[in-house]
Amino acid sequence: MTDELSVDLRPDPSPPGAAPGQWWPPQVLLPAWLEAHAGEIDLVHLHFGSESYSADELAATVDTLQRLELPLVYTVHDLENPQLSAQEPHRAALAVLIAGANELITLTPSTAAEVERDYGRASDVIAHPTLVEDDALPLGRPSTTTRVGVHLRDLRPNIDGVATTATLVRAVADLRAHGAAVEAVVRLNENVRDADAAASIDALARTADGVRLERAARLDDDALAAWIADLDVCLLPYTHGTHSGWAELCYDLAVPVAGTRVGHVGSQHPADFHTYGLGDPVSLERAIVDATAPAWSVPGSAARAAEVARRRTERREDRERVRQAHVALYRRSLRTESAA
Repeated sequence: MTDELSVDLRPDPSPPGAAPGQWWPPQVLLPAWLEAHAGEIDLVHLHFGSESYSADELAATVDTLQRLELPLVYTVHDLENPQLSAQEPHRAALAVLIAGANELITLTPSTAAEVERDYGRASDVIAHPTLVEDDALPLGRPSTTTRVGVHLRDLRPNIDGVATTATLVRAVADLRAHGAAVEAVVRLNENVRDADAAASIDALARTADGVRLERAARLDDDALAAWIADLDVCLLPYTHGTHSGWAELCYDLAVPVAGTRVGHVGSQHPADFHTYGLGDPVSLERAIVDATAPAWSVPGSAARAAEVARRRTERREDRERVRQAHVALYRRSLRTESAA
């Protein structure tokens, strides 16, 4: 650290023999790596990757950090891990990391309350910063219909693609039957974790009026932003989890979100979040109608452009506050460790 607003962030070390760009499993959590590099770092800040190790292995990590007098800062993103079905190993790891961390961060007050209730630790609440760097963001292409989209990605464990698609198909059919000009797009990666579910999704979408299935390679960041910007509403298809990076990107792009009542996603940007239930098309219809009420929800419109610009200014200011909050917390953790 060189001054009050500067942090020297070291790159994630590559595992031995790893392909370019691969960081998993995170080497920073290995006691041997910490022993070898203790003189090069002041503290460790963990966001993700703990699922690579067991609770016992993470306990060894915490013990090593304490012996080396290196503070651990832990951002609690996931009280439930979206990459896992069984949550018991994750909860055991959480207990170790939350108890062993010098400082805790989480993204919303409601998550902080759950952490304190279940683990007895207070957290600093620091909201998620913007996910985009460019000022020129896509504004979406105009359309004569209301476009609702859901990206099911590779059907990871917390995405129920079949139930989401079935609910969307029924909701679109009902809205169109009542005269609404609405269409839906369901996107799925080429490579998925559940081929049977993908086949069911294809069957549901293929015969549905007003619903289109896209099956293609994973989008890069720019292409994904452009895809979301074309939507009037973006659906989140989650069955469990805590927070959502997609909700943050949708906020940047001024695209309203319809999401399931999962974790604390609705607390990230409450005014933009409209709840629905899987298997409950009426709730999804209501969410779509409510989400598309503001004029800024319309892609390609002047109102959307103005809202994106307003949020861009807000998010730049927020990002500076997030940086300052992290630096203050890092310095506090270093002072606390030095006094111990």
